[in-house]
Amino acid sequence: MKYWFATLTLLAAVPVAGQVSPVPVRSSAPRTILFIGNSFTQGAHSAVRNWRANTVTDLNNAGYGGVPALFKRFTEEAGLNWNVSLETQGGKSLGFHYDERRSLIDRAWDVVVLQEFSTLDRERPGDPGRYIADIGRIVPMLRARNSRVDVQLMATWSRADLAYRGRGGPWGNRPIATMAEDLRAAADRARAAVPGVRGVLPVGQAWNRAFASRVADPDPYDGTTFGEMNLWAYDQYHASTYGYYLEALVVFGRIAGIDPRTLGKDETAADELGLSGEEATALQRIAAEQLAAEPGFERR
Repeated sequence: MKYWFATLTLLAAVPVAGQVSPVPVRSSAPRTILFIGNSFTQGAHSAVRNWRANTVTDLNNAGYGGVPALFKRFTEEAGLNWNVSLETQGGKSLGFHYDERRSLIDRAWDVVVLQEFSTLDRERPGDPGRYIADIGRIVPMLRARNSRVDVQLMATWSRADLAYRGRGGPWGNRPIATMAEDLRAAADRARAAVPGVRGVLPVGQAWNRAFASRVADPDPYDGTTFGEMNLWAYDQYHASTYGYYLEALVVFGRIAGIDPRTLGKDETAADELGLSGEEATALQRIAAEQLAAEPGFERR
């Protein structure tokens, strides 16, 4: 089925693959979304982490706002009604959430976003075996509660610390885009293997697009080029505010079905988090272009 982008007051004019049905603007009935993940969902090492935490429900009562709070704010600006929840634990895989937090997540949701550990497997970096197996446990549980649940797998970004300072490993001394492409390939494999996975959120591909277009600097170790953003935090591992903002834009565009560019230069989350209007619109453009480039995209 197709996703349909919308303006702030109209139904969409630009379709994107992945959505079950068009999402009307200013819907009176709230939809529910759960984000399951770790520090990459929490917004760790950035101003995003605790930003507007009171607007979302942290099922662990840890006080995180993170990417879910950005998604919530974008939907509010678009006139949509979403109840947003998160269940996160830093440094953990999806298997941890199934094994240790099942009582919190085993309920009916309209949409669930699954975000895996940054290297897929801590002991065997790059190996997708456990990742696919854990999705194979989680998705049937979610579908037992709601057979129409929209499960989306988040494909995250390349870690600069591993690409440039990796000292071996699968991504050491390889092009910065490689790790993100490997993570996306794993997500695509999981989607194909597990019935009920509706789509993949191409966050890592949006980062790669930002590097290729020189919106963002691909190598933080040689200094940040003037006029380009650094998508990583100080550890060159987690995202910066810019990186999490781009992550949230991709999630918003795919799930809410609205062109991220409609948020515009006066978007309030960007303003509150210290992004300029020009930076916000550049990242909105990157997110929109990446969603449009996804397989199944049709323009009418």
